[in-house]
Amino acid sequence: MAPPPSASLPLGERILALAKTLQFRYTFSLVTLNSTSRWARFTYRTAFISAALTYGIVVYKTWRARQKVGAKNIGAIGILADENVQYLAMALVWLLAPQYSLAMLPYGIYSVFHVATYTRNNVIPTIQPSKPPAGASPGAKAQSASPIAEAIGNFVKRYYDTSMSIVSALEIVLWVRLFLAALFFRKYSWILITIYTVFLRTRFAQSSHVQDSFRLLESRADSLVSAQGTPPAARTVWEAVKTGVRQFHEATDITKYANGSAVPKKTH
Repeated sequence: MAPPPSASLPLGERILALAKTLQFRYTFSLVTLNSTSRWARFTYRTAFISAALTYGIVVYKTWRARQKVGAKNIGAIGILADENVQYLAMALVWLLAPQYSLAMLPYGIYSVFHVATYTRNNVIPTIQPSKPPAGASPGAKAQSASPIAEAIGNFVKRYYDTSMSIVSALEIVLWVRLFLAALFFRKYSWILITIYTVFLRTRFAQSSHVQDSFRLLESRADSLVSAQGTPPAARTVWEAVKTGVRQFHEATDITKYANGSAVPKKTH
């Protein structure tokens, strides 16, 4: 992330310099993601246009940073493994697909923390830059961050993990919503459930929050099914679901194929 403008510049010039950065446009797009409108469909499309722009900027800046340091080409798999690329791809999918309002919620939660972090690291230092105490030597450290910046930092530290757990739970609920739509053959529902299953499987492999949400779901479902009065058929169905999910997890575990442990050798 680019540093805030020099504290020696006038306030107007610092704000103008900040507005010219990609991060400023990124944050502005995130703010529009949370806007409300009387026209829900227009708001929905605008939200995902904003989301695609914001994640597109992040992906572009990451690519530029790798180019500057001469990093080795990570290939298509490495690119797709980037969390920002995954959310960019899903934002484009939601933009073009039939409307699912639930899909907006994870992006909205992410936007809160993105905007808060950018405000703390760039906007506040631009408006109120830290300066060394009066009479201090040129090499002296600047004064501590503003109370507002500290409050934002404390907010992010305190609520980030909880919010990410909420996001992962919402993503699981969204998969269930898509699955139900597919059962009734809603338009494009089978295409969406296939794409989103790949996305959620990738998130499970990379995110401890998603893994914890699945474990919590399994634990609660086990408690409900094991309760007295639960029909045996319900227990059978639940065990079949768990078995199917585990088999799907093992079959789609790319790491074991990449390591060569599960790649069958040809015999002649």
